[in-house]
Amino acid sequence: MVASGNNYKETVSQLISWGHWFSFFNIIAAMLLGTRYIVHSAWPETLLGQLYLGLSWVGHFGFLVFGFYILILFPASFLIPSQRLMRLFAVLVGTIGQTALLLDTHAYQSLDLHLSPLVWDLLLSGERTDLNARWQYLFIVVPAIFLLQLFLSEWLWRKLRKLTRKHVGVPIATVFGLCFLTSHLLYIWADANLYRPVTAQRSNFPLSYPMTAKSFMERHGLLDRQEYTRLLEEQGVENSERIRYPLKPLSFSDKGTGQNLLIIMIDGLRSDMVTPETMPYLSAFAHQNLNFTDHYSTGNDSSLGTFGLFYGLPSVYSNSIRAEHNQPILLDTLNKRGYRFGLFSGSGFEDVIYQQAIFTQAQLKLAMEQSRGSHTDQNAVADMKTWLSKQSSDKPWFGYLELTAVQNYEDASADYQARFTPSLTETKPGKQSGTTPDQLLKNSYRNAAYHVDEQLIQVFDSLVERDLLNDTIVMITANHGVEFNETGTNSWGSGTNYSQYQLKVPLIIHWPGSRAVQIPRATSHLDISPTLMETLLSTTTAPEFYSSGISLFDNSGKRRWVLAGDGTDIVVVQPDSTTIVDKYGNYTVYNPDYKLKDDGKPKLSTLMQVMHELKRFYQPVSK
Repeated sequence: MVASGNNYKETVSQLISWGHWFSFFNIIAAMLLGTRYIVHSAWPETLLGQLYLGLSWVGHFGFLVFGFYILILFPASFLIPSQRLMRLFAVLVGTIGQTALLLDTHAYQSLDLHLSPLVWDLLLSGERTDLNARWQYLFIVVPAIFLLQLFLSEWLWRKLRKLTRKHVGVPIATVFGLCFLTSHLLYIWADANLYRPVTAQRSNFPLSYPMTAKSFMERHGLLDRQEYTRLLEEQGVENSERIRYPLKPLSFSDKGTGQNLLIIMIDGLRSDMVTPETMPYLSAFAHQNLNFTDHYSTGNDSSLGTFGLFYGLPSVYSNSIRAEHNQPILLDTLNKRGYRFGLFSGSGFEDVIYQQAIFTQAQLKLAMEQSRGSHTDQNAVADMKTWLSKQSSDKPWFGYLELTAVQNYEDASADYQARFTPSLTETKPGKQSGTTPDQLLKNSYRNAAYHVDEQLIQVFDSLVERDLLNDTIVMITANHGVEFNETGTNSWGSGTNYSQYQLKVPLIIHWPGSRAVQIPRATSHLDISPTLMETLLSTTTAPEFYSSGISLFDNSGKRRWVLAGDGTDIVVVQPDSTTIVDKYGNYTVYNPDYKLKDDGKPKLSTLMQVMHELKRFYQPVSK
């Protein structure tokens, strides 16, 4: 028994020592595979960013592989008495681990996602694509990985005594430990100081969760939360990638048509409000002009919808745009063409997207000078009418009017005419029940929409009186819709889900010389910038170099999907489904009524197109 006990202890001791070296060489292999993440990701532009990349590359893969050793192989060394059986088990674990890492690098390079339930479902779906074929070919190398692991296992066991006598284990462990600790300390500093060359690398490697310590630093006087908040509001983001917008300089065939442009943004107006009962004037105007009846915003809140309209880019790019303060190509071109700007808002442009991205400080100052009194829709309309009266025909102008009464329907519902007042309904004999909360809220919302409709009459009367309508492009739309729990998911207002109630908005365009027509095909806020750039400003540069949309007048093919979402969710709207993919790669698929589809899965080919579009402006494009 004593001899047996000594043999057991000696075997365990040898297996533990062998396991350390086996893990070390697997760390080296993992680091070599990890270079695929580095090649595919944006190269840090500062020395400190590059230092963090090197430290995290060494420290993260060292921690990742050694963590699996501690969790799996170390306890197995005590449970599996045979050294041959134990080494075979370790070889299998190593093969599975390296294969998973290889597959993850492939998913990251192809879809910009790490392995997740979505990626597994897509790649194992059987759909015939080039990616699927390449994925299957990767499994050919699994036997090679197994043989290399087997060779490594045998070689290390034979060289174990010689390696042990070198006494390099502690220095090696120290190097990996210092790299791991230093990379996390550096990230803590970068996160607290909004240092993008470091924070932008947060998700480059698999299972990477860099430490943050803003609360700890604040408690110990190392972080001024107010200053941090100020910087965050100024930059707009905590981390973001560098963006190339546009992808190449724009070219033009001529100076454009010289027509005036008026965009009216009705904050929070969903498309089904444009009816003869709720908005009779706008409904009649829609029948007399171009009415896009299946139009979608790029987001379900004010900032994201407004961003998509002006930039023609998906909302995922908003962080990078805000961080770098790139003005929309559309507004920049209008400004260079000498357009006079008239900017009016019922909220005084309080949404941060106007201040951080869309308008320059000079334009915001001009808007303040053009505004009189308090910020209300009535004052904004009055100010615009005054401004229009001063415009002459020798120079084109761009007008932007934001009306906020619909979005703020609860705050001022008492001020509006009670056009929609639901009657009491009988529930039981002798008892009456008032209307439900959703009915009351929706009727207040409709009253606000009717009130805005009356404001629009004043705007168009002013255009007609000054004979401007024949030379002015007028676009009426919204940045998002508002839901009153129509989906039955306890969703109210905006920003709570991606149903058609929150994404589908009106788009009505008066384009001089165009005949009245109702257009039922799917369109997006992404299409507005390319439409104006091509048709109004005569750019010859293809939309793909400055937008993710196409011209509203492009009838070359049927659109298969419309892109929406925010900084964390990818939303793909299709005729028969809405697919939402979160930042972790988890997905849900809904039918047109926003009910979960039990068997719903996104197509791999569609997702690849979407992922390409969401990364295209981060990477150089060679044409």
